[in-house]
Amino acid sequence: MTDKQIPYVVGIDLGTTNSALTYSKLESTLESTESRADSRVEVLEIPQVFGPGQVGSQTTLPSFLYIPHSGELASAAAQLPWTSEGQSDSAYKANVVGKWARDRGAEVPDRVVSSAKSWLCASQADRQAALLPWRSEITEGKCSPVQASKRYLEHLGAAFVNDRKNNGENVSAADCTVVLTVPASFDEVARALTHAAARDAGLGDPVLLEEPLAAFYAWLDANDRDWRKQVQPGEVILVCDVGGGTCDFSLIAVGEDQGQLHLERISVGEHLLLGGDNMDLALAYGLKQQLEAQGRSVDHWQFLSLVAAARSAKERLLITDDLASLPIAVASRGSSLFAGTVTTELTRAQVLSTIVEGFLPRTRLDEMPKTRRSAGIQEFGLHYESDAAISRHLARFLRRSAQNVASNPQLQTLVGANLQNEALLPTAVLFNGGVFRAPALRQRIVELLSTWSGSSIKELTGADYDLAVARGATYYGKLRSTGRGIRVQSGTARSYYVGLEEVAPAVPGIEPKVRGLCLVPQGTDEGTEIELKDQQFGLVIGEPVEFRFFSSTVRAGDKPGTVVDDAAHSLDENAQLSLTLRSDGEDEGKVIPVRLDAVVNEMGMLQVYMKDTTSGRKWNLEFNLRTHEQH
Repeated sequence: MTDKQIPYVVGIDLGTTNSALTYSKLESTLESTESRADSRVEVLEIPQVFGPGQVGSQTTLPSFLYIPHSGELASAAAQLPWTSEGQSDSAYKANVVGKWARDRGAEVPDRVVSSAKSWLCASQADRQAALLPWRSEITEGKCSPVQASKRYLEHLGAAFVNDRKNNGENVSAADCTVVLTVPASFDEVARALTHAAARDAGLGDPVLLEEPLAAFYAWLDANDRDWRKQVQPGEVILVCDVGGGTCDFSLIAVGEDQGQLHLERISVGEHLLLGGDNMDLALAYGLKQQLEAQGRSVDHWQFLSLVAAARSAKERLLITDDLASLPIAVASRGSSLFAGTVTTELTRAQVLSTIVEGFLPRTRLDEMPKTRRSAGIQEFGLHYESDAAISRHLARFLRRSAQNVASNPQLQTLVGANLQNEALLPTAVLFNGGVFRAPALRQRIVELLSTWSGSSIKELTGADYDLAVARGATYYGKLRSTGRGIRVQSGTARSYYVGLEEVAPAVPGIEPKVRGLCLVPQGTDEGTEIELKDQQFGLVIGEPVEFRFFSSTVRAGDKPGTVVDDAAHSLDENAQLSLTLRSDGEDEGKVIPVRLDAVVNEMGMLQVYMKDTTSGRKWNLEFNLRTHEQH
């Protein structure tokens, strides 16, 4: 720890559908009269608006933001414990976050922001533009995905500070160790934007942690020393995380060194915009067909209401075994805004059939996600997966994981016989995400994995499907601060590369080939500085140039300085930066010799340093917000 004593570790799960906050007092800050029990991970009860003039608390904050009509709410209607009557700051008056905001989605869907987290990784959009609620016709009050994320984080931070104040403690969120979770599949831009939203929300400089790892840390904490009874050396654990907006897969291998078990994250999945949102849409389409079969027409505005109603009903029907159905009411708009309602119902059998058979069909291990021919002109929006079958995406992940492990002899030794049939098959699975509260969904995935591997796959017990990510974030923060606990060796989920243009004679119609220079190998720990001492490169300064950055999740064997021959076809391109590197009025347009260094900072973001080998001048490129500003 630093000389400054940080009183609390705060873990935040910024979810697509629900967010949560947990916290723990560091043992080193406890007074002698306090016990170790005072350092356990606690779940925050989050105050939020339940309705006009109604404030209640619950352990999750629905990640929804309601934008009221002008004059719709008096300031007292959205009064929260940490705001004062007549407060001039309009942050908490202009809109409402949480339960009531989510509930309003069924009544006025064009005024409710949802899925902001999914938009954070929408590279085709300006994620700092006021584009939410998406497809809404309202002219005032729209916000960007970054602003919406900031509002959720502001609310969580204020709720935590208020809770500690009620317990007689004066705590600042910015002075705590904050661990904020992101999908393992988030690219560097989405990570940077999430970090910026947290910083602007007053949470200091949070550490970013992958959600599947957080869920696994929560399982370790919940099982304490008993976790060793559930897994053995040589096993490979699949963390299967299906959230509101994404599917996130990770593999963790269990190794043994001198009689001690150790854990290593060996593979992460691609970014899959496939999750609870897709399930809600599928249920809404089924409800629309029911209404149309009754002679009722459903317009776009009403369909958005159906989606919101399906979301709420799905959550209740999945977790309540004795609840057979729920009524669905959708408002009709008329001259008086609401001219009446149309009604139908959603049954538990419909939910299970739609989700299990539609999203988890029985497929073969060699079945890959289906693609469809895209139209030349498409509606602008989120890039959802064209194949809704999670089972096929899982099979692709396991096959790509085998490719990744095969590139690294150390990983091959670690996983042993689990590498088979061109796929890396797990021996155990840990589930995360609210949909997995339904046993039928967990059973189907266990069945699929067992069929593919030809042996029984076990489900790890003791999972917390709703709060595990937030709990695990706090556990990890304590581990970083105290060094006590089981740490999963992980580092960067990908290898990172910068494009090198081939030096070759000009040929009409032929562009020079771009190779990929490995800067950061997969598994590099945050804060690690990498120097390519023995290699020199040419850097163009003083005129517009383009930098191309690439990554890969299947090349674990690459080392710093490894050159990949055809980057465009062998690697995933992350960004192209067009900029002019300063020349201070000298050497404009010249190629100067430079050495490259790279570092993945404590926030998990990549920085590249270029140093003139003759003059010592330096240039710095980093994945930053606003098209990666050059410094």
